[in-house]
Amino acid sequence: MSSSLSRRDVLRTSALGGLGIAVAGSLEATFTGPAQARAAARPPAGYGPLVPDPAGLLALPAGFSYRIVAQSGTTRLETGEPTPDDPDGTGLFPTRHGSVLVNNHEIGGAETYGVPALDRLTFDPGARGGTTNIEVDKHGERVREWVSLAGTHNNCAGGVTPWGTWLTCEETEQRAGGAFAKNHGYVFEVDPHDPDANTDPVPLKFLGRYAHEAVAVDPRSHTIYLTEDAGGPNGLYYRWTPPAGFRACKGALRALAQRPGGDTAGVLEAMRASSHGVFVADLAQATEPGTRYDVEWVAVPDRDAVTTSVRKQFAANTVTRARKLEGQWWGDGGVYFVASFARLSDGSVRAHDGQVWFYEPCSSTITLKTIFGVNATPGVEGAFDGPDNITVSPYGGVILAEDGVGVSHLVGVTADGETFPLARNEMGDSEFTGPVFSADGKVLFANIQEPGYVFAITGPWHSH
Repeated sequence: MSSSLSRRDVLRTSALGGLGIAVAGSLEATFTGPAQARAAARPPAGYGPLVPDPAGLLALPAGFSYRIVAQSGTTRLETGEPTPDDPDGTGLFPTRHGSVLVNNHEIGGAETYGVPALDRLTFDPGARGGTTNIEVDKHGERVREWVSLAGTHNNCAGGVTPWGTWLTCEETEQRAGGAFAKNHGYVFEVDPHDPDANTDPVPLKFLGRYAHEAVAVDPRSHTIYLTEDAGGPNGLYYRWTPPAGFRACKGALRALAQRPGGDTAGVLEAMRASSHGVFVADLAQATEPGTRYDVEWVAVPDRDAVTTSVRKQFAANTVTRARKLEGQWWGDGGVYFVASFARLSDGSVRAHDGQVWFYEPCSSTITLKTIFGVNATPGVEGAFDGPDNITVSPYGGVILAEDGVGVSHLVGVTADGETFPLARNEMGDSEFTGPVFSADGKVLFANIQEPGYVFAITGPWHSH
């Protein structure tokens, strides 16, 4: 993400405080007692120290290598224009001979290389963001790249659907005016394979208009979960329940949006968490992995935010807020979602440098799986902070894309909560984005947002 007030901005203008040096808690227990003893009895997590890259791009463990799949301003689209700037959230879709990556471009300002406003693929000619689709072979070698959505604004993260499409999210509340012909802050569906399915883009207004970050879809119920990256007041966690009789498939969401009354199809609600019946106003309240809250859902009054931002429509003590709700990914029968950081200065009740939560639909609970204390030494290797995008690893645990202060990493977190560096940005402090594994687990794709690279990482993967 690249919101108007980033975590880097906050740390440069506010004092550190709270939980101490950045340490990840366990996905199931803290690093104390039996969990710590088990960790000491087995080899260290991860793949060893990162080896500096002679090319100055990407440091990886010994035995690993990368190839450049796309580079902003350098590689070319099928129509001849350069690959757009700011690659962000990414979905992967298998093909017979490899994969197609649907790559968001979080373009919201004066970036040099916007997404070309191609005929019939453009929602609003005044907006320069969108998505490109990148075809790769089974080794991660680039085959071609083309525009799949243009004229959207600040496409941050998103999510894959069980029916094989990508939901791309606009992280903005931009209204029509000036260069913008239309309101923004919507979710759009992108087909990875069929260009005709992406013509004449349709915003899925029933999912709300707000600063969307990411989505995750329940493969059984087709319920959609959504994060909001916003402040003043802090953002919310949402659930959209399909209307009765809805049959999910490619194009079904688009068709639903175009029906009479489609703007308010289904039910959009915000999360209200409680602990033993006591309302939890802020997810930053939780400091111990294993903390579990019961969840209820409160209907959104005006999901298109005609006069008032969605998150401002709720009375005090009716919904639960969190600063910087970021990436999420469906796995293990529920949704892993990330709160990137919190500070007292932004209205949070406690400070931290990252939480990973797990929502379990069958029990209607959320559980804190991992927490990072405030990182007082962001320049030190192994002191991680600011998790953003997330993916579930086929080798156990999750992979987090770091968007913190100082050095940026891809960070692995094992099922027992041990953290390890998987990659390091050697070019500067720009964030990692869009980690996602190929279907066979042999290639990890990930991006560095500035100056704009998409990498394919291979090596001796193993379970942790």
